[in-house]
Amino acid sequence: MRLTLTKNKKMKIIKLSAIVIAAFLFSSCGGNEKVESQEAKNEVLVKEVEKAHKGQASVLAAEGEDMNTLQLALSMDDFSTLCAAVVAAGVEDALVNAGPLTTFAPLNSAFDKLPEGTVANLVQPENKETLGMILKNHVAPANYPLKQLKKEAKKGRKLYMASGKYLVVKNIDGEIFVGGTKVLQSVKVSNGWVHVIDDVLVPVED
Repeated sequence: MRLTLTKNKKMKIIKLSAIVIAAFLFSSCGGNEKVESQEAKNEVLVKEVEKAHKGQASVLAAEGEDMNTLQLALSMDDFSTLCAAVVAAGVEDALVNAGPLTTFAPLNSAFDKLPEGTVANLVQPENKETLGMILKNHVAPANYPLKQLKKEAKKGRKLYMASGKYLVVKNIDGEIFVGGTKVLQSVKVSNGWVHVIDDVLVPVED
């Protein structure tokens, strides 16, 4: 599956990045700012992106090129909660390095399964380290396309994650499960692979 960025999609990524970042900037100020129109609000948000996103994470894929992990997540509405968490934890640049990386990306519905108030609590500044550890538990510093995951499952191996934890990979009736959750879809990105999942892989204490 090859994804490319059109001009419109590039603008969508910029606007979504702005919304994610500004959500935390505004909440830290108590949410008292008044914006008269959506157009004016978008202008404010884009300016915030320009100030806050100065690293590798701000670089967009060129026309015809594969997106990296972060660019893919930002381009899809179903990953908006994941993107918000990534920004809150300050790990944007970790998802755009050369890799290879294999990221198990939870959909918004995965975060919705968590106990009420969990996400709102995790994105608070005092919980940044905990949130970062949870996100790292979704990233393996290696190249694991679906074919390789099947081989790892056949050999009974575990995947080493950036969190320092290990996740069990299993092949159940031809479907791949990692950390107990099913891989729904796999997408090749410029710095590795993204496997879509519908659960949050919270690290388990040893």
